[in-house]
Amino acid sequence: MKTSTLQDVARVAKVSTATVSRTLSNPDVVSESTRRRVSEAVKVTGYRINRAARNLRTRRAHSVLVLLPDLANPFFSTILEGISRILSQQGYSMLIASTKQVHDSGERLIDYLDDARADGMIILDGWLDDEVLQMLKDAPQAERVLFACEWVDGANFPSVRCENRQGTRIAVNHLYDLGHRKIAHVTGPETNVISNARKDEFIAEITSLKLALEPEWIIPGDFSLSAGCQAAQAWIALNDRPTAVFCASDQLAMGFIAELSRHDIKVPNDVSVMGFDDIDLAEQFIPPLTTIKQDRLMIGETAAKMLMARIVTPNEENLEHAAVLPVSLVIRDSTSPPT
Repeated sequence: MKTSTLQDVARVAKVSTATVSRTLSNPDVVSESTRRRVSEAVKVTGYRINRAARNLRTRRAHSVLVLLPDLANPFFSTILEGISRILSQQGYSMLIASTKQVHDSGERLIDYLDDARADGMIILDGWLDDEVLQMLKDAPQAERVLFACEWVDGANFPSVRCENRQGTRIAVNHLYDLGHRKIAHVTGPETNVISNARKDEFIAEITSLKLALEPEWIIPGDFSLSAGCQAAQAWIALNDRPTAVFCASDQLAMGFIAELSRHDIKVPNDVSVMGFDDIDLAEQFIPPLTTIKQDRLMIGETAAKMLMARIVTPNEENLEHAAVLPVSLVIRDSTSPPT
């Protein structure tokens, strides 16, 4: 069977081979009708892009590395979907790795770029050791490294994040407006920038509202289900239990509620519990979880667009350096007025 060529696609689409080439390599520069005709012609002819030849010609890998702190965390799935949507529109693929995987293998992050395996990097982990950060800062490809969700203070990499502090204020005031005056907080990891931003704002808002805050009402966690269970045990052991608990992530809140149910403590009748993130399971959890919603799809899409601008038009002036996306309160059944 004869292998289809670029000329075959051009003949069926009734455009020039140059137009086919532009459409396949950079679809945004042609009209929607041309994209549609070329796409249909590709299907009809069965044409397959010679990616190796294209990469040699353009000196690009046409892929982006996305680095996660935890591959098993469902929080990242929708962010990855948003990144993938934008990359695929540009003819790029997505590589995924974890910080643990990279460090355990002894492989340097920068090797992904040096070896032309990826044209850029989106990092969703704000905890990187100083040696790795310095290596990224010094790399010739530093302008193609971007942080999403998390960030590194003082590192000056471009970043996309949500309004963590505003979301925390909204959460505290939701519980306050319900009538709660004793509110606890289960934190994320001690070294995490998101966790610290939410904890600091929680303390500031509680102080602003002139509410009591005992030291033991700040319960340490690490964003995980198991940490939520341990936090619930700490809450149960308190002599003076807060009537509401704001958890720094939905997984923490779900673990917290699960452990309470094992002790026959009802949510929200005995204590109100809310989270942060609005992961997919939050609506189906029992009880459905009140939470602060991050638009994770928008985070992924925004991060990918910002990075692609740096890859495709690196010399363009006024490239966006930081994007802070809004959050919103989602009220469900895990919070109610104190009884």
